[in-house]
Amino acid sequence: MMAPSARQSLREQSRAGTMLLFAPKATAELGQAVARSLGTALAAHEERDFEDGEHKIRPLVTVRNAEVYIVQSLHGGPAESAHDKLCRLLFFIGAVKDAGAARVIAVVPYLCYARKDRRTKLNDPVTTRYVAEMFEAVGTDAVVTLEVHNPVAFENAFRCEAVALTGAPLFVEYVTRGLRDERLCVVSPDTGGAKRADLFREALEASLNRPIGKGFAEKRRSAGVVSGDLFVGEVSGATVLVIDDLISTGHTLVRAAHAARKAGARRVIALVTHGLFMPGAAEALADPAIDRLVVADSVPAFRLGPGAARDKLDILPAAPLLAEAIKRLHEGGSLEDLLVF
Repeated sequence: MMAPSARQSLREQSRAGTMLLFAPKATAELGQAVARSLGTALAAHEERDFEDGEHKIRPLVTVRNAEVYIVQSLHGGPAESAHDKLCRLLFFIGAVKDAGAARVIAVVPYLCYARKDRRTKLNDPVTTRYVAEMFEAVGTDAVVTLEVHNPVAFENAFRCEAVALTGAPLFVEYVTRGLRDERLCVVSPDTGGAKRADLFREALEASLNRPIGKGFAEKRRSAGVVSGDLFVGEVSGATVLVIDDLISTGHTLVRAAHAARKAGARRVIALVTHGLFMPGAAEALADPAIDRLVVADSVPAFRLGPGAARDKLDILPAAPLLAEAIKRLHEGGSLEDLLVF
């Protein structure tokens, strides 16, 4: 992890340089939204695919001495795998560095392999660290991501600057706008997410200027089997806000929602930054125990077709939050209120 003095020095250096923003085609829509929030335009680049499956990507504008931000979300699909997107991003960073960029910052709203941050079986890979080493090998100066699975593991994996943004500001605004007068309780669907839930609850209390209840559901996983029946929380008669970093199949959220309902919750709203919606998620999340699903657009909801789950889905734009982080990084401003601690 980079020392605070070195990090501040890099930010001070950036203030005098030109800022350029790129977004490969797989994340072009989100990249354009970030550009609009910054009041700028995406810089031009070329992507070319070859018959044998190889590709090249290069900037079409001068990047020498510029501070370059490249927006690429590393989820799988719909057209490219996570590996394709990671490879293209790394090659683009390398090309930009070779062309003389002063700094290159990867803005990765969804970071692939962030969940594989430790060994759970003998001889397991620690893939988060290997991904970090690849970013560093091509000369990446900083990596910015949104609601990473384990912020401490993320920061420890990187030797360049690692910025873990929290999705809490998105959900605080959502709740403040539509639920401010309701009795609320923030629930983590497992004990591992308790820190995330506390961060969100504290931000929500500051916004609403009143206490918010809290709770958590037990979850144990072994050989792919999830178990655990304990639920603790002040949820009777309340609107429960289940907060998590991502939805995969949705079963964790459904288990937490049922536990909260059993404990007397009036309704349950799931607030989850990354909606992967893997096969089976649509059927699981159609469960009436969950009243609303709220996700950011860091991963497009292309896997979730028409049906009950889609009908209760609200999608929040992540671009303003990402743009604010980019602006502060470029100008040397504080990121404190945007970070996971």
